Amino acid sequence: MQPKEFLIKLNVCRGLGIISKYRLWKIAAERYEFDDMVTITRIANINGKVRERFLSAWSSQETETAYQRNCQMPLITIVDALYPELLKRIYCPPLVLYFMGNRHLLKSSCLAVVGARQMTSYARQSLQQLLPPVIQRHITVVSGLARGVDGLSHEITLQHGGRTIAVVGNGLNRIYPPEHDRLQRQIKRHGLLISEYPLDTPSLPHHFVERNRIIAGLADACLIVEARKRSGSLITANLALKENRNVLAIPGPINSEQSLGCNELIASGARPILNANDILEELGNRFYKLQND
Repeated sequence: MQPKEFLIKLNVCRGLGIISKYRLWKIAAERYEFDDMVTITRIANINGKVRERFLSAWSSQETETAYQRNCQMPLITIVDALYPELLKRIYCPPLVLYFMGNRHLLKSSCLAVVGARQMTSYARQSLQQLLPPVIQRHITVVSGLARGVDGLSHEITLQHGGRTIAVVGNGLNRIYPPEHDRLQRQIKRHGLLISEYPLDTPSLPHHFVERNRIIAGLADACLIVEARKRSGSLITANLALKENRNVLAIPGPINSEQSLGCNELIASGARPILNANDILEELGNRFYKLQND
């Protein structure tokens, strides 16, 4: 079995989470041994019933069928040249990215934009003011196609003829949320839709946490638009910080629950964004640092 075949089969095989699968890949790659999963799981210290179930799934017809089906999808693995270098450096990078659309956007300069699902009119006005100048500079907007800030970020980008990447927490033949059916189709035609999950994978709560690391990992900087004190947007911000990305936040009223997370990020050192030039300056600084690392 070749490395790329191993990666796709590992991706579709059930029974282990993304961290364990990444560990198996590292062991297999170091040994250049892709045909002896019994030994690889032993070295990875995967024991007991979990190991038994996984090994059974590995050799099952279900896994073979899923492998054959997903091989027909456009995809990029971690060993492919087009795989983004920024993403490769994060903790537990995705082994496989299934995609629909313009894959070359993965090599572009990106700004992650995330925020509240139940956004306020303040968030809408802020995005309408801040994003167009960024889009005009050919910065790719990365978000998660969720309700609220995510969806609006994609919409504004497309309306201005910009480039956008949507990272979803389900198989690419699923649509979530349902009301973003049209938006998802537009992104496939004019941008890029990506997922680390095989076809038919449903949208599960932990998938959204997992996909946040991809959103943060693809971007040169991460903009938080609105966020409650505990929210998925703050998870993305913390992941971005851990991966040495610049974190930006839009300040909001001190009595707004939706702005509490952003205000606390700013108090902790995130850059407050008052205009589009603030974003462009941070992206410029980030690019300069990457070029000189």
